[in-house]
Amino acid sequence: MTEPLVRLDDLGAWLIKGNADLVDLAARFASEPLVTSWCVRPGYRARLMGAGQPVVFWASGSRSPLPYGVWGVGRVTGAADPGPAGQQWTVPLDLPILPEPDRVPRQLLRADDRLAALEVFRQPQAANPSYLTVAQFAALRTHLPI
Repeated sequence: MTEPLVRLDDLGAWLIKGNADLVDLAARFASEPLVTSWCVRPGYRARLMGAGQPVVFWASGSRSPLPYGVWGVGRVTGAADPGPAGQQWTVPLDLPILPEPDRVPRQLLRADDRLAALEVFRQPQAANPSYLTVAQFAALRTHLPI
């Protein structure tokens, strides 16, 4: 299967994932609820990332009673950085994590017909970054408290 092409004219937001089964994201964000950078896979998507673009944080997992889904919304603050040779690329962010009661569980999003085709649902194991179209990001915002 080929990866869907992201077009800047239909980019609503980037979506980055963190696996809450592998890393204690809840504890990390309880002590520091601002994400300032995250790893992304080298490639054309990472090269499209730029300052001012919206970004969504998606907590993935299945092993605990955590409300997996959208945990934060913010902005990309610069271009993805390849770093030293052989290192993972990172992208600078200003991405506040929402308080627990404001996080949007994936079950709610999956039940919304406007969001049922999100790439994160179709390809949950795909590398960062994923994306939302303009229409999908507008639909997601209707579920956010902000």
